[in-house]
Amino acid sequence: MSLKEIEAEIKKMDLKKRASLAKWIVESLDDLSEAEIETLWIEEAERRLDEMEQGKASEIPAKDILRRTRIIIS
Repeated sequence: MSLKEIEAEIKKMDLKKRASLAKWIVESLDDLSEAEIETLWIEEAERRLDEMEQGKASEIPAKDILRRTRIIIS
């Protein structure tokens, strides 16, 4: 079954069943092994690097993030 087919089937479900499924999916993420988590982080880092190289994203210095955070929480 393709992802599109799964999505179509999920859309047919009533709200309560979809919410239950969503909860199960989120909870199932806690069951990942350390190797799976590491793989996901590597994929995310590569995706972010690709976006930066393509000009779709830019770096923000940590000092700027910390300054903004201090302003927000003050």
